[in-house]
Amino acid sequence: MTLNEIAKELVAGCREGRTMENLDRLYAENAVSVEAADQGMGRETAGLEGIRGKHAWWDANMEMTGGSISDPMLHGDDRFAVIFEAQGRERASGNSFDMKEVAVYHVADGRIVREEFFYAT
Repeated sequence: MTLNEIAKELVAGCREGRTMENLDRLYAENAVSVEAADQGMGRETAGLEGIRGKHAWWDANMEMTGGSISDPMLHGDDRFAVIFEAQGRERASGNSFDMKEVAVYHVADGRIVREEFFYAT
């Protein structure tokens, strides 16, 4: 897949609820995910299994109530960014939250090899 195809499919999958399915399709087995701050699980997660675990944790602990996902913004031939805005509720406490983050995805050999999330901490 080309950078543009990967970027468009990642965004479409997020919008259509196919995020977990797209992990296998778009990510390299040794991909790395980096958060802006340690939220209790460390900042960096290495490997597709670990990234799947992050998604499973989020789905189990957070309920999304709204939000938007920008179209992908390409940078050269190996990166793209997406802006995520979300409203939700923590399942355990019921506390509501609003968040906005910029995600930068690095692509090599037709797969996402690194994702970095930028947000206010």
